[in-house]
Amino acid sequence: MGVLLTAAAIVIATSIGVWSERRWPLGAAEAARKALVLILYFLLPPVIFFNLASANIDLNHGVGLGLAIVAISLTSALVWLVSSRVLKLPRHQTGAMICTVLVVNTGYLGYPLSVALLGRDQLSTAVLYDVLVSGPCLLLGAFAVGAAFGTKAGESPRQRVRAFFTRNPPLYAAIAGLLAPSALAPNVLVDVSQGLVVAILPIGFFAVGATLAEGAVHGELPMPPPLNRQVLVTLVARLAIAPALLMLLAAPLIDLPATYRLLSAMPTGLNSMVVSHAYGLDNQIVAEAVVWSTAIVVAAALVSLAL
Repeated sequence: MGVLLTAAAIVIATSIGVWSERRWPLGAAEAARKALVLILYFLLPPVIFFNLASANIDLNHGVGLGLAIVAISLTSALVWLVSSRVLKLPRHQTGAMICTVLVVNTGYLGYPLSVALLGRDQLSTAVLYDVLVSGPCLLLGAFAVGAAFGTKAGESPRQRVRAFFTRNPPLYAAIAGLLAPSALAPNVLVDVSQGLVVAILPIGFFAVGATLAEGAVHGELPMPPPLNRQVLVTLVARLAIAPALLMLLAAPLIDLPATYRLLSAMPTGLNSMVVSHAYGLDNQIVAEAVVWSTAIVVAAALVSLAL
């Protein structure tokens, strides 16, 4: 049921974004930008703080989590090589493609899929992966890529470093969460913060729909978005290469938990849109990757449940 509700929410929110942009072009585009700012400055920080402050991890899971970060980092480096050297894309498009690999939807999609496909007892493992793998990849990796490759991060290295620290409030929430005692994260506040994740889903996919429709109106993007070279590279990297690398690295060392295998193949996360907007990456590439990768994973999950 969680997968079906998540799929329905994604379709409805994206459709509302597309419809709103076509009905009120200027208003919808501005609403999409404000929605991304809302997520960045007001919704993400409490989610990250309370979940990190309450997280527990043992050594066995730690090895798998570390290997997951290595696998995602290697895949991101491969995407950088292909996009910059083979496709010869400009920096803001290269950065967008890297972010589609670094930012993974292991939260509001990964959680229900873990419960539906693997069982409710796997939810705690899914939370660990989400907080300790997807968190650093977003807060350190994606935001750093945005600051290095974006068109709104400045020209000099000093300006780009300043942009990384001044446009990254989730990073400070993560630091505070790691330092805070668990007493500051009672179960009720953790539950409330996870409820905010539910709010991020429709808000974020509204912004995705409005961004896609805005590009279509300007003649930049037909609806539905095309499977061009950039999108195909990001899909193969995010959904195939990253999980394959993780399993390859883990094979001689540990028995990789099934939850880690599942979450490593999750689609591009909505927070990639937040990073793209904040630093001036290519929003169209990011929105296309979010839509196609999410559609593929949700469809595969529904088929698995049906079988």
